[in-house]
Amino acid sequence: MTRALLGCIADDFTGATDLANNLVRAGMRVVQAMGVPTAPLDAEADAIVVALKSRTIPKDGAIAQSLAALQWLQAQGAEQIYFKYCSTFDSTAEGNIGPVTDALMQALGTDFTIATPAFPDNKRTVFKGYLFVGDVLLNESGMQNHPLTPMADPNLVRVLQAQTESRVGLIDHSVVAQGEAAIRARIAQLQAEGVRMAVVDAVSNADLLRLGPALKGMPLVTAGSGVAIGLPGNFGVAPSNEAARLPAAQGLQAIVSGSCSVATNQQVMDFIKAGQPALAIDPLRIAAGVDVAAEALAWAEGHIGQGTVLVYSTAEPSAVRAIQGQLGSDKAGAMVEETIAAIARGLVQRGVRQLIVAGGETSGACVQALGITQMRIGAQIDPGVPWCHAVAPDAADGLHITLKSGNFGSTDFFTKAFAQLQA
Repeated sequence: MTRALLGCIADDFTGATDLANNLVRAGMRVVQAMGVPTAPLDAEADAIVVALKSRTIPKDGAIAQSLAALQWLQAQGAEQIYFKYCSTFDSTAEGNIGPVTDALMQALGTDFTIATPAFPDNKRTVFKGYLFVGDVLLNESGMQNHPLTPMADPNLVRVLQAQTESRVGLIDHSVVAQGEAAIRARIAQLQAEGVRMAVVDAVSNADLLRLGPALKGMPLVTAGSGVAIGLPGNFGVAPSNEAARLPAAQGLQAIVSGSCSVATNQQVMDFIKAGQPALAIDPLRIAAGVDVAAEALAWAEGHIGQGTVLVYSTAEPSAVRAIQGQLGSDKAGAMVEETIAAIARGLVQRGVRQLIVAGGETSGACVQALGITQMRIGAQIDPGVPWCHAVAPDAADGLHITLKSGNFGSTDFFTKAFAQLQA
């Protein structure tokens, strides 16, 4: 059995690959497990990422899943634990980030950790505790319209403080800019004041690289994926192309998308404008009892041999709200996820071996439907989104898959991703 250096717990499946991608870029060999494994890991890995589907479930369930993941990672010998959440600090109204962090701290016997979703490569930065997406505050970025986790407050100290009884403080940019010694001194000061969690500013990768050494030996780190670029060096790991090597690509190509983010809407439109075959899924027809998955697969059979196909439920916020108003947000989301997951499995059964899945909740549903339990993480396509390789019941010969967070990727992501795989 391999002994892991870093054990990671991610609250959704795309977030897990986002984190794994940054660790691979920094030289770590990474295996991602879908859910908490029931047996020891039998692959060589420097870091293990356990992907949960816990971001939007009730907090008691999120805590239970996270603690189970922690126990398994400790059994694999993980020297440090990393709790990964979204770079837009997505959380339910009750707040899963704070409660899960509290539970992990208690289980690890630690009285301090940091929190920062900063990921400058994807234009997520934190300054004076405020989260920016590009040039605008979080609550002006479109995230205020997220169907499951609307984010109305960009002040992360305030957001996190509302989710925990632990006192929350700030390590601001003036401290981070001074490097490891200053960051450690600020941590000591905050601990003396009774602070147990500290939001950390970061506006560049240089900030994250300055932060990394200050986190050496910290039992628990909580963050988006950006902090990962500064951690492998603490374990004596250096960047290497070998860490991202995957088997050669084969088979047919397809995309399924359930994300309704601004970025994914643009990616879907770019694919359609290029004249590529695309089919929209209507949630109202699913609710009416129509076998939309079977219809979509019948449509795909007529196109898939000629090139890439796209099946999507992606829509503008006003259309999403209208459907939620008729069906309820939870019911609408669950129906669409189940349908797209069935379509993804049907596509793989029909020979697709290169598959893009867009959307965090959609990715979780698709991976579960495909029966994927582990993935090897490969090269980055766009910041936070790598190609991965897995073996599944319907793809014993191997499947290349990428799980794209809704907000990630350039407008031409779909086309670029497949071109990279062929290079």
